[in-house]
Amino acid sequence: MKHLINTKDFDIQTIEDIFKKAKLFKEHGCDNLLDGKLIITIFFENSTRTRSSFEVAAKRLGATVVSLDVSKSSSSKGETLFDTAANLDALEPDAIVIRHQNAGVPKILSNYINCPIINGGDGAHAHPTQAILDLFTINEHFGGEVKGKKIAIVGDIKNSRVANSNIELLNRFGLEVIMVAPPHFMPRTKNYRNTHYIEEIIDEVDIIMSLRTQTERHSNQIYASLKDYARDFCITKDLIGDRDILLLHPGPVNRNIDIDDFMLADSRCKVLEQVKNGMFTRMAVLEYLINADT
Repeated sequence: MKHLINTKDFDIQTIEDIFKKAKLFKEHGCDNLLDGKLIITIFFENSTRTRSSFEVAAKRLGATVVSLDVSKSSSSKGETLFDTAANLDALEPDAIVIRHQNAGVPKILSNYINCPIINGGDGAHAHPTQAILDLFTINEHFGGEVKGKKIAIVGDIKNSRVANSNIELLNRFGLEVIMVAPPHFMPRTKNYRNTHYIEEIIDEVDIIMSLRTQTERHSNQIYASLKDYARDFCITKDLIGDRDILLLHPGPVNRNIDIDDFMLADSRCKVLEQVKNGMFTRMAVLEYLINADT
């Protein structure tokens, strides 16, 4: 049985097949390819974009979606995660999308569930479908010619599951990743270029991926205020100028902290295109995993 727990679960050919199917969905729509299928979404951590994207994707494919409200489920009454998994599995779903605040939970549950598990984000570990939609957006923008492109990932990299998944996937497709962050947000690695000053690399990058500061994952306050952080790492009109740089962000965007208002409205910013592409790539992922399992 195939799962999507992290980006390594899909090889390059599979990712390319996902892109082809997503492109077809985007350009021509789709038939009810998952008619009669049941997809359960269970989010133990807040989500707007990912949860709604998966649910809309599933419904566009004709599937039935059951969204478990964790605050009203038995897990809030002391039911163990394994019991929750067993009860969900008893409903015979065709796929389960799960987000959890603790890293490793989707992987553990995949050993107890008889359908594909899709990781909608686990702790600071992984967010594979976000990386897939980000690469799809980059690939679409550059007409499939992404090898050798340079991308600066800017912000709270150390605590970002989006960064982890993107770094692995983008590197595998031949992009050069440059990490830009203050010292306390920079992971300890010698495998990738890194700098604390975005001005040092602004003239050589093709893409900037700005990240949200993960304040909920910080054990103590690091900056006196987010405005202090923004002074050095906000993506602004003055920083970008007239450079031909693709600007991405996984959302939610802290306006004028991560990216300023001007750049969010600029045609080089593809944040809303990422949201749209997220629906089509998740449609392709769901169809691939469910039909591969039948």
